[in-house]
Amino acid sequence: MNWLETLRTSLEAIRAHRLRSGLTMLGILIGIAAVILTVGLGEGAQAQVASAINSLGTNLLVVTPGSTTSAATGVRGGNGSATTLTVHDANSLAAPGVAPDIAAVAPTTSRNTSLAAGSKTWTSSVVGTTPAWLNVRARTVSEGRFLTDADETSEAAVTVLGPSTAEELFGTANAVGRTVTIGSTPFEVVGVLASAGTSSAQNQDDQAVVPISTAADRLVGGATRTSVQAIYLEASTSDTLSAAYQEANQELLALHHITNDSAADFTIASQESLLSTASSVSRTLTLLLGGVAAISLLVGGIGVMNIMLVSVTERIREIGLRKAVGASPVVIRRQFMVEASLLGLAGGLLGALLGIVGALVLPHVVAIPITISATATVVAILTAIAIGLVFGVYPATRAARLSPIDALRSE
Repeated sequence: MNWLETLRTSLEAIRAHRLRSGLTMLGILIGIAAVILTVGLGEGAQAQVASAINSLGTNLLVVTPGSTTSAATGVRGGNGSATTLTVHDANSLAAPGVAPDIAAVAPTTSRNTSLAAGSKTWTSSVVGTTPAWLNVRARTVSEGRFLTDADETSEAAVTVLGPSTAEELFGTANAVGRTVTIGSTPFEVVGVLASAGTSSAQNQDDQAVVPISTAADRLVGGATRTSVQAIYLEASTSDTLSAAYQEANQELLALHHITNDSAADFTIASQESLLSTASSVSRTLTLLLGGVAAISLLVGGIGVMNIMLVSVTERIREIGLRKAVGASPVVIRRQFMVEASLLGLAGGLLGALLGIVGALVLPHVVAIPITISATATVVAILTAIAIGLVFGVYPATRAARLSPIDALRSE
């Protein structure tokens, strides 16, 4: 019996028991669909996290102050609670020749403050920064202009609103040229930022950006006027990110008169470290869910083996007759192996189809992106075929070892 005849006979055997074959394939189908969706969810989550981190800015380093320690109780605050970073630190990092691999520096200070425009009020994050913030944070202006060096030097009472803030205060009307009161100081709206969505659980579209000098003079006051909450650094290229990190670290240690890295009163976080940590978490969750999906495939494989054993039992007389007319054990084994492989292939194809359909439909339901991986789909189908082969070995071997006489005598 040639391969074509073996294939035809196998298809006829599967069609003769459609319901049983369908139920056998169901376990593999569910497992394959689960694998494709799991991998797609993992890759989609990683892409979403990478996009959120990249939205903070390209080639980004974020310097934050250290923690405070209460003199009375000795209780330490969290990172960022101290006031160890200043505008002077940012200016030093931006000075020519100090850190050649740092392309731009943007110190920032922010606080939630009440904004008012006529009878409308809104509480938003007011960010004091420099004109370099726009490029460092990879933002653009949709209307008007951004802050200028002249605004910074003259401590101008001007602001650039996020799109959500502008809508809350002025509705659909053009906000540029209007006046908004921040705290108790009137500011002229000179621009509106383009939408950037949500990043790090914060709405990047709900904020008011003002010159950092203006924020220090009119909105902050007190001893914290010269301190900043973060300094954003943009490396010249992605290849120089590590060098920029080292240059910023050494300069800040020198400015703060610190000789030991472990005693640094600041922290520098790189975009790569944030992305690496987030991706590691996503990969761990993907592996966990993939393990659950693999169990489904194992159950499906056991189902294939059970059904093939039943098929061997039902077809003992057929096997004996074929052996009696000259069929070798190799031919008999091949017959049942092909049947098991076809069940695995059919379950794999249907599972892949279900997984792809789920990947297209589910994002509209759960608002989580699912990436369709061609590699994962092909590997899943090949795995389904392999499962059919592996779990079909024992039934096929058992059929091949049957004695023709004993098989013909069976009822």
